Amino acid sequence: MKRRVAISILGTTLDMGKREDRWSRWRPNVALCQQSSLFIDRLELIHDDHASSLASRIIDDIEIVSPATDVRPTVLNFRDPWDFSEVYTKLRDFARGYAFDPDSEDYIVNITTGTHVAQICWFLLTEARIIPARLLQLSPPRERSKFDNYAGTHTIIDLDLSRYDEIAKRFAAEQTEAASFLKSGISTRNAAFNRMIDEIERVVVRSTAPVLLTGPTGAGKSQLARRIYELKKSQHKISGPFVEVNCATLRGDQAMSALFGHVKGAFTGAATERAGLLKSADKGVLFLDEIGELGLDEQAMCLRAIEEKRFLPVGADKEASADFQLLAGTNRDLGEDVRKGKFREDLYARLNLWTFQLPALRDRKEDIEPNLDFELRRYLDREGQNVTFNKEARERYLAFATGPDAAWTANFRDLSASVTRMATLAPQGRITAEAVDDEIRRLRMLWRVAGDGWDAILEEALGEEAASRLDRFDAVQLADVLRVCRQHASASSAGRALFAQSRMEKQSSNDADRLVKYLGRFGLRFQDMLPSA
Repeated sequence: MKRRVAISILGTTLDMGKREDRWSRWRPNVALCQQSSLFIDRLELIHDDHASSLASRIIDDIEIVSPATDVRPTVLNFRDPWDFSEVYTKLRDFARGYAFDPDSEDYIVNITTGTHVAQICWFLLTEARIIPARLLQLSPPRERSKFDNYAGTHTIIDLDLSRYDEIAKRFAAEQTEAASFLKSGISTRNAAFNRMIDEIERVVVRSTAPVLLTGPTGAGKSQLARRIYELKKSQHKISGPFVEVNCATLRGDQAMSALFGHVKGAFTGAATERAGLLKSADKGVLFLDEIGELGLDEQAMCLRAIEEKRFLPVGADKEASADFQLLAGTNRDLGEDVRKGKFREDLYARLNLWTFQLPALRDRKEDIEPNLDFELRRYLDREGQNVTFNKEARERYLAFATGPDAAWTANFRDLSASVTRMATLAPQGRITAEAVDDEIRRLRMLWRVAGDGWDAILEEALGEEAASRLDRFDAVQLADVLRVCRQHASASSAGRALFAQSRMEKQSSNDADRLVKYLGRFGLRFQDMLPSA
């Protein structure tokens, strides 16, 4: 059976009592050892130097009422027992230095005595499992009688919320509500994305550390960053503004001034003082979008501002300060940029504590339908017009949007623009199948122009119908081969470029023949690929 260990602060008011009348009043730490159903094997009694005499008296009295209880006094001096930082730090240090043995001992923390600040600290330390204990609250006896030994009663509070179904359900509901908030209320279906959002919710509510959002352009990094800010603000984690900076727009000498501010006369044209974007984000959230575009000098100053909350405005001889929480976004591989010397390794290490990769829309095809409905609601809010699909049109659009031909090169920006176009052109607020067909043709053209051009190359070489029958595996490979062919005057030259690695492993090679045979599989000839052809 486990030994029961109690941890308690000496109550200099409640535990006080003159020697002659000390048995005629309720004293919590003595009463703790008088509980009939709660035998205390060991009591860790915390007091300061000024209460040493009282502590000795309490230890003597506990020996009378509970001789088997081992009382161990511990001296902790508080300059100000109402200073939360001091009390928490000293109680935490006491807990960390204590040799807890949960396998053989059962711990309870008495929150009856001590200031309210100490009681709160006990709760926090226990809830965080820094102290592996339950909480104990003592109460004086309600009525006095000749049989009353002033033990009173006790209540044990277990902070394992899983034992309290209603609290646990409410906590889960609040988590679900917060995750839904981060997703703008969209009922996303992609399991991996939903897991990521759940993790982001836990991180941003519990932590002030930087968060790095990565992913392709248009994947929703900016929108998610703003929702993170709004969630933090709704839970009173921050009080300041949301400041968004597109680092790709910061170039040259103006970058330092925009980020860190400048003093009057710092450079030509600095007619007035400027606070800078970091200062503007004080007490709020700073979102550095496309952070990979920052120059190395700006990166160095950002690192110091993140770590120390201090920076030097351009031309100033006095530092400025700003206490902001950082979100960063990028569509680049910052790890690769570090290896190439384009991004500071120390800044990347600071940002990389919490990194979340937002997937491309084409990798979340099951989420296209709920996002389609979301975009229609946004159009209603923006334009004041309710637009809907007829059944055939909706099925046709979703079949295309979730099919292999939908590139979604700009991700959700493409989808938003697509819905806006169809809604704007919809007669009487109803999107028809004809309107969907027009939009599909428009999207195909946009992606062909904006993409890498392989669709256009294949259609030019094979014709639209033949090109459309190719599997993507063959189409991408053939398009690249045709592009190389156009850059060379002969099949031999093109073959050497295409088979540069494999030809080194052969004693003799006929690269032109390999190329001609490959083109022949698709009914093509090399001479037809020449620019003059």
